Amino acid sequence: MRFPGIIPAVTTPFDASLEIDRDGLERNLAALLEAGVHGFVATGTMGEAGSLSPAERRTVIDATVHAAAGNVPVIAGVSSGTPDVSIAYAADAAAAGADAIMLLPPLGYRADERELVAFFRTVGAAAGLPVIVYNNPEASGVDMPAAVIARLAAEVEQVVAVKECSGDARRIPALLNATDLEVLVGGDDWALEGFCAGATGWITGVADCAPAECVELYEACRSADLERARALYARLLPLARLDMTPKLVQFFKGAQDALGFVGGPVRAPRLELDADDRAILDAAVAALRAPVPV
Repeated sequence: MRFPGIIPAVTTPFDASLEIDRDGLERNLAALLEAGVHGFVATGTMGEAGSLSPAERRTVIDATVHAAAGNVPVIAGVSSGTPDVSIAYAADAAAAGADAIMLLPPLGYRADERELVAFFRTVGAAAGLPVIVYNNPEASGVDMPAAVIARLAAEVEQVVAVKECSGDARRIPALLNATDLEVLVGGDDWALEGFCAGATGWITGVADCAPAECVELYEACRSADLERARALYARLLPLARLDMTPKLVQFFKGAQDALGFVGGPVRAPRLELDADDRAILDAAVAALRAPVPV
């Protein structure tokens, strides 16, 4: 299985009572598909997975699979602190019809290389689904350089791709040189650099808010129209730079609300944006709305 193109890491809308707004989620997914996205990640960081119960995670994945209707792949985030919990999440995802899982190193523990291999092997074997290795040192506390990911690829049969979110665009060619894995950009403010370095896909929060622009950027990169790609990227970058921040969920849900999608409130421990952060978001949304030079 491969994962080319624009793959939004979807948010989980909540209503005023902080219950899952399934109707809002389904409306978002339909709009993203209409804009031409190529897949979905559900129950990831952007989906506030850490605040969801197992039943709620199943609801989100079920809604996402239903919306995808077999036309694009659905990837379920199953990250946790232990293999058993991730295996349970993966089993629920598989039962709901997910096509693949995405997995960080074990949360809350700085595993060494031997432990990383054991963790990914245990979860992958039990899940029976393709695994996207998620390298996000900020989120997990563990950085997996190309050599470590190459070892995972060699020793864990289910590993087929890596979401590279270290923020270092040099990792893309290093991974392509060291492995046969599909390499996906995982940070929104280096997507252009990642595509130009050889990444085939982009797992992105910006696409929750600007899916058509992200698809257009991808197509411009594929056709080597770098002048148009740079112009699009300039509009996306102020919002994209909000991705690798602690308040990424609040920023992108706020952008969704401003741009006609269903964002809505966030769950604790997150709080709503204060006035200063709202001003930053407003400026980013204004930049996105600026016309592309022709």
